[in-house]
Amino acid sequence: MEAQAMEKTRVGTASWTDKTLIKSGTFYPKQVTTAEGRLRFYAEHFDTVEVDSSYYALPAERNAVLWAERTPPGFVFHIKAYSMLTGHPTLVKGIPKLLREELPKSTLAKAQTKTFPKEIVEAAFDMFASALRPLQEAGKLGCLLFQFPPWFVPSEIAYAWMELVREKLPSHHLAVEFRNWQWIKSPAKETSLKFLKENAISYVIIDAPWVRGWEGPIAVTSSIVYMRFHGRNRENWFKKGVDTVERYRYLYNEDELEKWARKVRETSKETEQTFAIFNNCYQNHGIKNAEELKQLLQPS
Repeated sequence: MEAQAMEKTRVGTASWTDKTLIKSGTFYPKQVTTAEGRLRFYAEHFDTVEVDSSYYALPAERNAVLWAERTPPGFVFHIKAYSMLTGHPTLVKGIPKLLREELPKSTLAKAQTKTFPKEIVEAAFDMFASALRPLQEAGKLGCLLFQFPPWFVPSEIAYAWMELVREKLPSHHLAVEFRNWQWIKSPAKETSLKFLKENAISYVIIDAPWVRGWEGPIAVTSSIVYMRFHGRNRENWFKKGVDTVERYRYLYNEDELEKWARKVRETSKETEQTFAIFNNCYQNHGIKNAEELKQLLQPS
């Protein structure tokens, strides 16, 4: 069964271009200094990765083409959804010109906003999907990750938003990470998980500072299980004025990883594929923990 668990599981990190990782000199050889070289080197060690840059700006089709070309057959990219598509504040100056020209003057006057006309949001969905087509055609597109903000709570509006996500991305594997605990507490839990199952959307299983006891509940709502490990640096996570990177400054120890390895083995019995992504991207912490989890999942 352990061999089967490893076969059905891919382990990677959330980004291969993190500045602190590159600066630390702990993973990439000194001679590997280009974006192409770093992706090729990363793909020699891992067979999956989560793209984080797509949250800050809609991805470019050209990048998707290059990513597909620079990785071996079978490599899988997961793409984090653009902030506008999850209700997060979005930098107005970063919105594609084609969409920005259609925005009201009141919106253009702001540095960032989370309120957009529905037609703009739908157009952004179309651009998002179109840019990822080269990866999809190459068989290298995994999950599209929708990380919803803490104020995204169970409501008619929230469910309508998720229905729009599925409607606009009908042929994609979708994964949803909730940052508000109401979604997985009764009575909302049963409704939310039923909705995800009916729409073939993966509930993202998390290990994170905002979770009581660190480890989130296990729930399998589609043929793909998606796990994200954010670290356990609760002090920095909630501290005001702390650099974002410091919130992810956490290295899991062997006991913590072994607990998750057992959970991975269990989920592999009831799903087709499990992805475990380390988002504790501080220096080489995510890389190190991903390698360690891979080892723990190897057949004994």
